[in-house]
Amino acid sequence: MREQIKVQGPYNFKQALKRLTVDPLALTNVEEQTLRIPLLIDEKQAVVDVTQTGSFEEPVFEIVTDSKVDQDKLFKRLNEIFHWDIPLETIYQYFQDTELDQLFSQFRGTPFVCDFQLYGCLMKTIIHQQLNMSFAFVLSNRFKQNFGTEIEGVWFYPSPDKVSRLEPEDLIALQFSRRKAEYVIDTSRLITDGLLDLESLKSLDDEEVISRLIAIRGIGRWTAENFLMFGLGRLDLFPVADIGIQNGMKKYYKLDKKPSKEVMIDKSEAWKPYRTYASLYLWESLESD
Repeated sequence: MREQIKVQGPYNFKQALKRLTVDPLALTNVEEQTLRIPLLIDEKQAVVDVTQTGSFEEPVFEIVTDSKVDQDKLFKRLNEIFHWDIPLETIYQYFQDTELDQLFSQFRGTPFVCDFQLYGCLMKTIIHQQLNMSFAFVLSNRFKQNFGTEIEGVWFYPSPDKVSRLEPEDLIALQFSRRKAEYVIDTSRLITDGLLDLESLKSLDDEEVISRLIAIRGIGRWTAENFLMFGLGRLDLFPVADIGIQNGMKKYYKLDKKPSKEVMIDKSEAWKPYRTYASLYLWESLESD
């Protein structure tokens, strides 16, 4: 299959790809604006190449795959991941009347890109808890490479069923802490046993999803909020416990120290209903000087 999709601009795919390169396993080419991604469509593994062939103001994406999957479902999933239906110009204009106007002018048109697999997103978020970024990806990639599947150069996360049958020692051997190993395995067992249905979370509002997830051992609010952002693509999340966002605000506002959670909550009130994009651009600001 080879198809093209026209998207409403602005859309800065190159900036989005730069952010994805933090993952050593990501198959990205920033200059050629291409990305190879692993998708699950009706539980079938699909390898898809996505290339931006248009321009910043008039983006066009070429979608290529040899995988035999439902095309409508494939495009729906790509739309969810890349926020192709989100009017980024509307978000940009909204923030021109806020304190973040300069930040949104700097990163105008940069999309929020979700994780490619819902279960993988939850596992990655649990694994990344309280770790620096580089070692976090070391662990999540070891998890994929030891128990997942590699097809055409991209890695798929293992199935919940496979992970549910692991022992903590299997992950401890990869430098997981015992508790984190237990969290990953126990959460996978809940999914395998039908006690946690990730797809059904799509129909719940943000606070309902958070309530469901934080009831699970090893999942706190930060993890739940990140799953809402990177898994479900929700637009109005602002994880005040996130160190990157704290540092982003410190830099943007030229503060002597990181802002308190109370200050973050107070300022973020003006950024509703697009606080996810405020979070993204604050993260982005830490990578650019």
